[in-house]
Amino acid sequence: MRGAIFDLDGTIVDNMPIHVEAFAIFAERHGLPPLTLGDRKRLDGRRNSDIFPDLFGRPLSGAEQAAYAEEKEALYRSLSTGRLSPVGGLIELLDRLEARAIPLGVATSAPPDNVSHTLAQLGLSSRLTRITRSDQVPRGKPFPDVFLEAARRLGVAPADCVAFEDAPIGITAARAAGMQTVAVSNSFAPEVFLAPSVGADVVVKDFEEYLQGPGRWLVP
Repeated sequence: MRGAIFDLDGTIVDNMPIHVEAFAIFAERHGLPPLTLGDRKRLDGRRNSDIFPDLFGRPLSGAEQAAYAEEKEALYRSLSTGRLSPVGGLIELLDRLEARAIPLGVATSAPPDNVSHTLAQLGLSSRLTRITRSDQVPRGKPFPDVFLEAARRLGVAPADCVAFEDAPIGITAARAAGMQTVAVSNSFAPEVFLAPSVGADVVVKDFEEYLQGPGRWLVP
C-alpha cells in the first residue's frame, strides 16, 4: 500500500441509518415508497444526480434535482448533528498510515456541504483534506473515475492504492480503477461483498478487525 483512499458515508462513519431516516422523511413528504434493501443495493454510493431520477422514475429538471437533493441532504445534516463518531479502529488506522507517510484520500459521492459537515462532526477536517467528489469527475460510481482522480491527487498509481468502501457499487468502482479493495460491512452483510459480481479482496466489520488481520503489518 502506497496510498489509502476512503469512501466517506458508511465507511469511516456508520451513518447510513441516518441517511435512510432522512430518505424516509423525504419519501413520505413526496408520496414515494420507502426504500427497500434492493433499492439500497442499487443506489447506495451513487451520486444524487443518479439517485433522484431513479426514485421519481422520470428525468428531472436541473431545478428539481437541486431542490430535491438539498431538501434530503439538509435533513441528513440536521438529523446527524451530534450523532456521528468514527468507525471502530479508524483513528488508530489513520495514525499508523500517517506514521508510515502513506498519503490519505477520500473518494465520495457525497455533496460538498455533507462532506464538510460529516468530517467536522467526526473531528477529521484537518486530517482528511484530499477529497475527491463524484460531482468533480465525468461519471459516478460504479465507474472508476472518482477513485482514479483520487489516486492522481495523491500522486500514487491506482494499483498501489487500497480503497476502503461500504457499498457494493463502491467496491465495483475501486476494482475497475485497479485498486485493492477492503469492504467495511457496516451497510451490507459480508456475503454481499464476497459474491463474484462484487468480489472485494477483504471484508471486515470495522478497522479494528482490519488492523488485527490484513493491516497488522502497519506497526506504529
